[in-house]
Amino acid sequence: MQDSIYVEPPSIAALDLVPHTPAKPQTPYQVLRLLPKDATPAQQDSAIQAWFAPDEIHYSERPDTLHLPGEGIPRDLKDVQLPTYYRENFFSNDSLYHPELDGGRYGVAGDPVPETMSNDSLISGLLILCFLVMTFSFSRISGFIGRQIKDFFYVQKGEHSVQETGDEINIQIVFSVITCLTCSLLYYLYVLTTVDDTFVFSTEHLLLGVIFLIMAGYFLLKFLLYTMVNTIMFDTSGNKKFLTAFIFLLSMEGILLFPVLLLLAYFQFPIQAAAVYTFLVVFFFKFLTFYKTYVIFFAQKAFYVQIILYFCALEMVPLLSLWGGLAVIVNHLRVIF
Repeated sequence: MQDSIYVEPPSIAALDLVPHTPAKPQTPYQVLRLLPKDATPAQQDSAIQAWFAPDEIHYSERPDTLHLPGEGIPRDLKDVQLPTYYRENFFSNDSLYHPELDGGRYGVAGDPVPETMSNDSLISGLLILCFLVMTFSFSRISGFIGRQIKDFFYVQKGEHSVQETGDEINIQIVFSVITCLTCSLLYYLYVLTTVDDTFVFSTEHLLLGVIFLIMAGYFLLKFLLYTMVNTIMFDTSGNKKFLTAFIFLLSMEGILLFPVLLLLAYFQFPIQAAAVYTFLVVFFFKFLTFYKTYVIFFAQKAFYVQIILYFCALEMVPLLSLWGGLAVIVNHLRVIF
């Protein structure tokens, strides 16, 4: 039995007999689709105006509901005699209602990123500069370093055996400055990690500058003391040999301390392990200084008590004075709450 509400769909042939009328364009985009691809902008504008006639704009005449209750018909906000209380509404103090004002930050502020050497632009720049200078200098005086090491453990009698050029002397001076900077950065990290991180300066870079000046004064004072004492007590040839070895040892000390500084800055190396490594390097170079002093000045005279007094007066006393002076200065620069 056939369903009474069933309607047989029209056949395909019947659908072909129905005339197709193109739909009226509803948007300017559809109008431009009807034009050829090479239509000029003027033709496109004329076609859009032909399809869409401009209509009159009708503004809303509904009353403004954002006024104070009980005020009746809202008044024009452009009226200069309008009371202040009428101008103010629920949204007057909202930052979204005043785009010219800063709305502040929404949400909860996160924890600030701690200040470290790895994200400090100045210190990172100094480390990169030192690394580039050391790499370039090694390529220039690699042969000189080999000769200095050989001459260090084999001292010839008479005149100085290693002849230094002007570039080699300048590079050793640069290495000495790098040693001062490396020691300053190591002590600076030690202070921030184990002592305190709040000081009277507006920026911690000033504290680093103070430590660097003290370190530079310490090494310069040692050089002047060695020059003055050795000039009085020993001959010119021995004094020249020792000063050459002293500057060489000072340069090499900074080179050995620089890797542990990079580990502290970029690889979270433990400060305790870095302190032990620094102590071993300093002790090793003090021992080399003692050896060089004995070979040049005291080996032929067998003055054992004198060399101990000489070494303690010119090496250990300045070193202990440096450590104590830095501790006192840093303690005075701390902000104690």
